Amino acid sequence: MSQQTKQDMGTGSIPKLMLNLAIPAVVAQLINMLYNIVDRIYIGHIPDAGASALTGVGLFLPILMMINAFAMLAGSGGAPRAAIAMGRNDHENAQKILGNCFSVLLIFTALLTILFYIFAPQMLRLFGASDVTLPYALSYSRIYILGTVFVMIVMGLNPFITTQGFAKISMITTVVGAICNIILDPILIFGLGMGVQGAAVATVISQAVSAVWVLRFLTGPKSLIRLSLSSMKLVPEVILPCLALGISTFVMLSTESILNISFNSSLSRYGGDIAVGAMTIISSCSQLVMLPLQGICQGGQPIMSFNFGAGKKDRVKQAFRCQFSACVCFTVLMWILLMVFPQVFAGIFSSDSALVDYTVWTMRIYMAGIFSTGVQIACQQTFMALGQAKISLLMACLRKLVLLIPLIFILPHILPNQVFGVFLAEPVSDIVAATVTGSMLFMRLNGILDRGAEEKGK
Repeated sequence: MSQQTKQDMGTGSIPKLMLNLAIPAVVAQLINMLYNIVDRIYIGHIPDAGASALTGVGLFLPILMMINAFAMLAGSGGAPRAAIAMGRNDHENAQKILGNCFSVLLIFTALLTILFYIFAPQMLRLFGASDVTLPYALSYSRIYILGTVFVMIVMGLNPFITTQGFAKISMITTVVGAICNIILDPILIFGLGMGVQGAAVATVISQAVSAVWVLRFLTGPKSLIRLSLSSMKLVPEVILPCLALGISTFVMLSTESILNISFNSSLSRYGGDIAVGAMTIISSCSQLVMLPLQGICQGGQPIMSFNFGAGKKDRVKQAFRCQFSACVCFTVLMWILLMVFPQVFAGIFSSDSALVDYTVWTMRIYMAGIFSTGVQIACQQTFMALGQAKISLLMACLRKLVLLIPLIFILPHILPNQVFGVFLAEPVSDIVAATVTGSMLFMRLNGILDRGAEEKGK
């Protein structure tokens, strides 16, 4: 690691560092979101098929989230471990972490591509596909699945660029892909008449371009830790702690897949295709909140991880306060916008007036507790940045597995309006999870930092 980067992470202004790292990360997350949202906007306006095609592509979301979850199992667990190692001046171990995570990503790629391609029809039926929406869902999914390797590389390795302090390089990873996607979508969907297949091809090509960019940087001279064949040999004592830490993010993303299945199956039962279509739009709007939050935390993670490894408790606390304040302010602002202008957000994704009207009232229910997610995400991600695998996993499980998924199936049997009950599960779980996660972090932070300082002193 360069002396300048060490000095910046260890002694530079925390607010300035947060801005330098978080702003490119937030921009990158917003641009990354365009991969799916741009597809949905174009698909939602395909003549004579828009609503059905949009619903069909929405049904692919659980598979997409599972691919992302396996990518981040390595990336989100490996990147903080690498930063902690660099804070302790253990450059060799940081490089081994990068190589081992890349090897695991390749293994995941082979397994998931085969599994999802073969069983896509059965899985999409399970997710709620009807005879009308299945052809669109299957056309999109099988092409996307063939590009799994590119998604794995981008999602799994880009955190290693950010954790070195190269937030702008990390941002370019998504910028180049998004530009390709935006250009190719209308050409393939409408110009060549490929419909949803064109949207999938555009996304795969765009991800491939981003993957090449990531690999070129991590194997090039500017990277502080380089990807090399010698570091790719799997070593249990190197890779297992990374996977243990990454499990919490894996659970968050993979349960998002289970969550989507739960929502779609319940909504298909109680509200039909229009309710599932509304959920597809709401999921896209939810990304407008969640992805920038992840970007803010990507800015805070390298600072907290490095200084935790260096035993600098006060700087860790200051970085946490900056991250926490930014997350809370952002979610409160988005909550206000979504409550006041839901029709604007819904209208972006569909020109079907019935679907837009249905989405407006359901969005106000679903997003009612979104203001609290800033607390939950900021605190849960801080546990990860400090290498606290067990508590991070517990907090990741709380919101979705313990609270949200059961409530999706329980509330419709309690409330007279069953669709209302399904959507109400979201704000209830948001508020409870934020309260518990925030309390846990504030009670345990000092003890975690004291133990970190003791390990540095040994």
